[in-house]
Amino acid sequence: MSAGQKTLLAVSGDAVVDRHVSAAATAGHRVLRAPSGESALLALDREEIEMMLVDVDLPGISGLELLRIVKENYPLVEVVMMARGDNDLEGAVQSIKDGAYNFVARDIDAGSLAGILRNAAQRQDLNRQVLALSAQVEDPDREFIVGPSQAMLDIVDVVRKVGRLPATILILGESGTGKELLARLVHRESADPSAPFIAVNLAAIPQELVESTLFGHEKGAFTGAHRQQLGKFELAGNGTLFLDEVGDLRLDLQAKLLRAIQEGEIERVGGSRPVRTSFRLIASTNTALEKAVKEGRFRDDLFYRLNVIPIRMPPLRDRIEDVPELAAFFLRRYNARFHKDVKGFSEAALELLKGYWWPGNIRELQNLVERLVAVSEKEWITDEDLPFDYHMPRMDTAREEGGNLLQEALDTFERNVILKSLEKSGWNVSATARYLGVPLSTLKHKMERLEVRALARRLRGG
Repeated sequence: MSAGQKTLLAVSGDAVVDRHVSAAATAGHRVLRAPSGESALLALDREEIEMMLVDVDLPGISGLELLRIVKENYPLVEVVMMARGDNDLEGAVQSIKDGAYNFVARDIDAGSLAGILRNAAQRQDLNRQVLALSAQVEDPDREFIVGPSQAMLDIVDVVRKVGRLPATILILGESGTGKELLARLVHRESADPSAPFIAVNLAAIPQELVESTLFGHEKGAFTGAHRQQLGKFELAGNGTLFLDEVGDLRLDLQAKLLRAIQEGEIERVGGSRPVRTSFRLIASTNTALEKAVKEGRFRDDLFYRLNVIPIRMPPLRDRIEDVPELAAFFLRRYNARFHKDVKGFSEAALELLKGYWWPGNIRELQNLVERLVAVSEKEWITDEDLPFDYHMPRMDTAREEGGNLLQEALDTFERNVILKSLEKSGWNVSATARYLGVPLSTLKHKMERLEVRALARRLRGG
């Protein structure tokens, strides 16, 4: 809703004040009337009110009392107070202290009042933008790195084609593949990249708070709800709402999400009226939603609504040619953060990184590079600097070469255990045999068969 399209509630039992309502209507606002403070509170419960024009002299609840109640329970509502004359300095000061936007006299001309209402509407928009910005977790680290792999080039091509469309996008992929980074790239390619981008990790929110977080709540909706709270749907107004791990959403909230997508409206917890919303939805999951639908854990109608434009993020092991560029990017980032000057990775180190399985995907690579740069005192990161796990050959080597995959997996596990035990025992083979509880001859035989001796010498720097 634009600054010129607000709902204004005029609260007065006086015909003089009622005449000023025409100024609000002329300014393009939808105008409602309430003859008293009590009826105004009822209207606030029934309607989505953005602004109020309140007569100081009201029957029952006074205008100032109504102002305090409104600002306590509906903090985003802008209130313009109207007094009998210009000489009510005390009332004006108290009104501003209590949160009124302005204090005007009854004899104010229609043009001046219309200007004040326009400014109040603009301030309300600004306050909503501040809330939206505070809900966005801006992180300079959140940059989408493409890499040279064809899989990622194809994904970027899709993003450029659909970025400006308001269609819903479902991003699929394992944890750590960069699904949120891709969602942010889509937002940057949208028609209005300056609009809010609100990211919600549904798996990280306690179940009892998910509904309130997404849809907001009214005062008194539950214990601790001391005031009205906007949810993520409203904060994402005219922007992008990113729901991470949407597969974890409860069935009852799936129905509310479906309504928000289909009807463009939500209902706050404890509320009795629909609230119009406008947002571009991007959802992501590492769950097989088709399977969840068959098992009754995910609504089929919601799945079809989300799966308009599916984009599958490949795991890092399937785009291994991107590893050198990603590693170099993270190296630059952590050089700057830790005030280091590590020049790069040796060829041997890169070969080990390209041969690793990367179960944690890009997140694991990022954490590894951060750790290596933090402790490095050399110009180059070499293969000797990499932890044991990264020296292990890929488990799928045997499968690719037609070998025994099970034996390769067992050898990889055994090699890793021996290497870690050697390190724990100070690289003493006899002590390692005692630690593992095997005869020394057995350990030596295994070290020879698994080619551990040469690897151990390189790792210990001898």
